[in-house]
Amino acid sequence: MKAYVFPGQGAQFVGMGKDLYETSELAKEMFEKANEILGFRITDIMFDGTDEELKQTKVTQPAIFLHSVILAKTKADDFNPDMVAGHSLGEFSALVAAEALSFEDGLRLVSKRAMAMQKACEIEPSTMAAILGVDDKVVEEACQNIQHETVVPANYNSPGQIVISGSEKGIDFAIEILENLGAKRAIKLNVGGAFHSPLMEPARIELETAINEVEIKEPVCPVFQNVTAEAVTNTHEIKLNLIKQLTAPVRWTQSVVNMLEYGANEFIEVGPGKVLQGLVKKVNRKIPTRSL
Repeated sequence: MKAYVFPGQGAQFVGMGKDLYETSELAKEMFEKANEILGFRITDIMFDGTDEELKQTKVTQPAIFLHSVILAKTKADDFNPDMVAGHSLGEFSALVAAEALSFEDGLRLVSKRAMAMQKACEIEPSTMAAILGVDDKVVEEACQNIQHETVVPANYNSPGQIVISGSEKGIDFAIEILENLGAKRAIKLNVGGAFHSPLMEPARIELETAINEVEIKEPVCPVFQNVTAEAVTNTHEIKLNLIKQLTAPVRWTQSVVNMLEYGANEFIEVGPGKVLQGLVKKVNRKIPTRSL
């Protein structure tokens, strides 16, 4: 069974999608529609911009979404999923590819999500850090023991690799504690704020209204959502999980394990980069992975 997985923020690179635009009439049409919906020519930045321009949250998230979704649509003969999942932002790409969300609604939601997250980041200095070589439970307990600061597990990326999220002071405290507990590495990430933490609550509230206004259809296959890591097809449940996503952790390790138990015997990454293939291999190094 084929599991198609969709990357999140951080996978972007200048030039992404340009070959699709130049070789596929459908891709060109979808990219131009995106320029119209967003109100600026995101294709100019994606194809020929600078790294700094592409790193802007309002650009990065729609850009990755567009590359993933348009790739899936233009490679229709090779896109026949038995299940899908997306890492953080990638969940929106997965839902559109699985026909639960329309392309237009998905893009509008991703754009609103990016803007809302940016605003939330400006309220309080916050950040994230990657913790390597420590058991998940050790990280969870360390975060719980920090008083008067927000710090929580945000991304369960693979066994021994977890990202924490919170206030600047909270992250500093957590890094010190986890290094003393034997973490091989604890690295602050160059991100705008504390994604997938309670500090994103203002963004969650803003996005909830937008999500409630769009139509979610039954997907063509189960979607393993970040919040529960479980296979979901119920439209009401999909919507609830999507609303919770910004303040809840991305349970990627658990999602991969559950997809394997569901019967996945090949993982295909749809979008820029190969980050998710690497994470899948850390869960099960024998499972075949490739890019679409």
